[in-house]
Amino acid sequence: MLKSETMIGLISSVPFEAGLILESLGRGKGKAIPPLAEGAVGGKRAAYICSGIGIANAARAVAILAERKKPDAVIFFGIGGAYASGGLRKGDLAAAREEVYAEGGLIVTGGTARTKDGFRALGFPLLKKGRRNFFSSFPLDKGLLQEAKKCIPDLRTGRFLTVYAAGRSIKQADLLGLGHDAILENMEGAAAAHTALFYGIPLLEIRGVSNIAGEPPRKWRKEEAALNCQKAVLKLLAAL
Repeated sequence: MLKSETMIGLISSVPFEAGLILESLGRGKGKAIPPLAEGAVGGKRAAYICSGIGIANAARAVAILAERKKPDAVIFFGIGGAYASGGLRKGDLAAAREEVYAEGGLIVTGGTARTKDGFRALGFPLLKKGRRNFFSSFPLDKGLLQEAKKCIPDLRTGRFLTVYAAGRSIKQADLLGLGHDAILENMEGAAAAHTALFYGIPLLEIRGVSNIAGEPPRKWRKEEAALNCQKAVLKLLAAL
């Protein structure tokens, strides 16, 4: 149980992923979203930032929170695409145990066939923390993940992949997922986990499944996934 004076950083990549959260912060429909929306959520002090899509925006958002608000923890939430072989369905909830930059470093062959750790294969760590080098993969906070699993019984956990672009075929996307033993892909998580680890801030990433990775956008159920995810985040914040 976190203390009531705890500061929680909240991030989503686009505004529609955060409607309920913004209402809790007093920023309902029709109200402009400030660069940092602050208030109380679930009895905790909170600061929300809409990062924008992609790894650069995600890293910037975590850094802004770290530098300006010094949060005790950060929750990155939103939607994601489930790999067809991973067992998740649209509307399900998933949280990352580990985030991987899946399309960086050394490419072994063309297409989707890549090493499981492209930056290690290339020989360049992306972060050095103490005596440990981090290459393509970044762990999420085990304590927050454990609390999330207690609070959200149907929450699936596993490896997430961060990619630079959606829109591959389902078959191509699933080959990438199978190659990494991953359950879900997104465009921000590895950068958020990377930056949070740099600052020493515990981070949880939770997403609602909007689509099967590789499906065209017309088949995505974005609103349903975003709503399910936000309900879970609000429930978790009240329980922490």
